[in-house]
Amino acid sequence: MSVSNSASARESLRGKRATVMGLGLQGGGVETVRYLAAAGARVTVTDLRPAEKLGESLRAIAGLDVQCVLGEHRVADFTEAQLVVANPAVAPDNEFLRAARAARVHVTSEMELFLAACPAQLVLITGTQGKSSTTNATAQLLAACGKRVHVGGNIGRALINELDTMRAGDIAVVEISSYQLEALSPGFGPLERVRAVCCVNVLADHLERHGTLEAYEGAKRRMLDLAGPQALAVLSADDPRVGRWSFARGRELRFSTRPGVTTGLNVADGSFRLDTLVLGALADLRLPGDFQRANMLAALGLAHALGARPHELAAAISSVRGLEHRLEDLGRRAGRRVWDNGVSTTPDSTIAALDSLARPLTLVCGGQAKRLELDELAHCARRWNVRVVSFGASGPQLAAAFRAADVPTHVVASVADAVQAAFELTPAGEDVLFSPACASFDAFRNFRDRALAFRAALPPRED
Repeated sequence: MSVSNSASARESLRGKRATVMGLGLQGGGVETVRYLAAAGARVTVTDLRPAEKLGESLRAIAGLDVQCVLGEHRVADFTEAQLVVANPAVAPDNEFLRAARAARVHVTSEMELFLAACPAQLVLITGTQGKSSTTNATAQLLAACGKRVHVGGNIGRALINELDTMRAGDIAVVEISSYQLEALSPGFGPLERVRAVCCVNVLADHLERHGTLEAYEGAKRRMLDLAGPQALAVLSADDPRVGRWSFARGRELRFSTRPGVTTGLNVADGSFRLDTLVLGALADLRLPGDFQRANMLAALGLAHALGARPHELAAAISSVRGLEHRLEDLGRRAGRRVWDNGVSTTPDSTIAALDSLARPLTLVCGGQAKRLELDELAHCARRWNVRVVSFGASGPQLAAAFRAADVPTHVVASVADAVQAAFELTPAGEDVLFSPACASFDAFRNFRDRALAFRAALPPRED
């Protein structure tokens, strides 16, 4: 699709009655409202929260010709619309969305609107752990190799209002979540512009939304339906669930960091490789954490598929910088090395961080518990002689699991209290790891706000 096709997609919205469900506290629906309003749609935005709780988002759409229905949802706004765009946080079986479908109203999402109109080549990346890091690395590698790149999606940046700046030769690297995949219309895809898709893993998470791990995996697998006929699917060979997937419509490339693997994307003789073709040196990887090897390996495969040459990739690896709150080294503080893995909202992600550091330390974890098992995390903490400070709503539950595995655990109320306790319990010269393993919604808007609260409570940096 060319830029003119993108303009055509926008033109098709002119005059349509469009309801945006969920403006969001963090402006989750703001970009959608702006896009629809700019396209000339007759927009109604509806949110169950009252105006006083949506101040930042409302200010962002001030001056636009839209109707706001706040503090309630009205059935007529859904059944009498021609288009309903729902925030991904809204479950597909929501009663108002069911009413819209029963009235034969098209229910869609910001991601679907973007994908349908995007003129650029698309790379779509999903997974439970590592999808943001893989998206970030892929985009940086491609940019370093001279490609014109746009990066966004679930990584925290909507791209829908950048469509007019994109060209057919550009590459849009898009992180896409299970919620966003689940929200796509039945039958949407395949899309010729989707040149590559990637799934880094499928681990236990979001069961409160999807119900079962099988349903969660099904949502992730939906990404394969978006891939065009000439697309490449880069899939983990090490993850047992993704390892069972097959991609019959296009090309399939597996990646593995296991010793002895020499086919597909692999790690051998100190190098990242595609079969025997060297894509770069392991020693040039600057991202902390063993798990980043798999993320970089997948990113190299994706960038190579989009035209980056091996010698360009090899030169670019050392320039790739990580995202905040992904096992980020915050330096020495009061004689202790501090690591911020605040992105962690699952036990699995905290296990990966502990295994990467592989030494005795103090783990700070807590928040809002998910319906996930804690036994493996507790045994991992015991294996590395970890002491634990747990905080928040899940503090007592975490403490019970750790203590059952003979892991010393101290329970506190808040993140600030946890920092104080961690520095009191940690001998000088050892490490403090912030890796919550739980959702943030007991006390914070998101994982970033919680991580920033952790940082704010730390002593000054010494190095």
